[in-house]
Amino acid sequence: MIDPKFIKEDIESIRKLLEKRNMTGAVDIELLKTMNDERRSLIQKSDEAREKKNRLSKEIGQKKAKKESADDLMKQSQDYSDEIKRCTDRLAELDAEFSEMHLSIPNFLDASVPEGKSEADNPVVRTWGEKPKFDFTPKPHYDLGTDLGILDFERGVKLAGTRFYVYMGLAARMERAIINLMLDLHTKEHGYTEVFGPFIVNDDSMTGTGQFPKFRDEYYRIERDGLSLIPTAEVPLTNLYRDEILEGSRLPIKITMQSSCFRREAGAAGKDTRGLIRVHQFQKVELVKFVEPSTSFDELEKLTHDAEEVLQKLNLHYRVVLLCSADTSASSAKTYDIEVWMPGLNRYVEISSCSCFTDYQARRARIRFRREQGQKPELVHTLNGSGLAAGRTLAAVMENYQTAAGGIDIPEALKAYMK
Repeated sequence: MIDPKFIKEDIESIRKLLEKRNMTGAVDIELLKTMNDERRSLIQKSDEAREKKNRLSKEIGQKKAKKESADDLMKQSQDYSDEIKRCTDRLAELDAEFSEMHLSIPNFLDASVPEGKSEADNPVVRTWGEKPKFDFTPKPHYDLGTDLGILDFERGVKLAGTRFYVYMGLAARMERAIINLMLDLHTKEHGYTEVFGPFIVNDDSMTGTGQFPKFRDEYYRIERDGLSLIPTAEVPLTNLYRDEILEGSRLPIKITMQSSCFRREAGAAGKDTRGLIRVHQFQKVELVKFVEPSTSFDELEKLTHDAEEVLQKLNLHYRVVLLCSADTSASSAKTYDIEVWMPGLNRYVEISSCSCFTDYQARRARIRFRREQGQKPELVHTLNGSGLAAGRTLAAVMENYQTAAGGIDIPEALKAYMK
């Protein structure tokens, strides 16, 4: 969440932020201002009543010491106590409402983020490799996989419903190989520490990374236990250090985790209904960093390149786009999307989203660091990105490495993992 000083001192900056993000109306600015004004007034009234009550307490003590009646003063003192309680009770109500609204305010955008209204306004930053050329019409991965008997969407539907699938044989082995390639690359060459954590988390974790409260309906819930299935390993990884103070000498902390991810995709009706692009359960390797604030945008560039290198190892053509103001997620200050070329679908598909959150998540999750012993703790900056989404990587490999005979060549980078 943003620094509350902007709500208290510069609410106009929030109005401009919402306009830039094309989110006008997402937060009731006038109500927020009214609540903030009422809160200030209540605090002032409570402080004044408390000060008067303290003065009366001294006078009551003096009268009692002289064995004089203090009944009138005690009645006044009780009136002040009642006033303090009224203010305190109302403040508690306001703070709960205020906190909910505060959590829904998006992050401030970095100055380098271009203004735009939709993904159509996202500029291409760079491309890598070339689109493959075929002397036949390439199949989309879902047809190719079905024909080969390695993707079974019908049985996925039978087992769990729409947007579920089953890997058979080569597809299962290839995705496992892809995940192992990613983990080895990130741990052995990029310096990340591998972590394995829960796929089910509590509400504090989902709030810490920004999924709750606003997007609660987009995720799978276990209501009886107050738990959620993770939409990404970003949630357990970032919350590893929730409510902790890190030693500055440890920064940057770089961690990675392979996990299953679960998403209801509530807003995706009618989009990518076939194949592995938009499904309810998928595998992903996540990259997360905790960094010193002055380095966070440089670290974003490094993290993005770490994710890109997976595609380079697999010799898959891709492009990197910088998300515009309206397309950047609420928690992020700046995001790059990596989009891989899918010749069967004849379009680019997002395969990784790499973001810098500045102190937005750290403030929600109360993650701080201390530069030196005895110094005041500061909020750390957090970053994350997919390194990569395994199912989409598998789909990209299938489409780019398919043969005229209807088979799939195995990329050189995967052969060692598939012996």
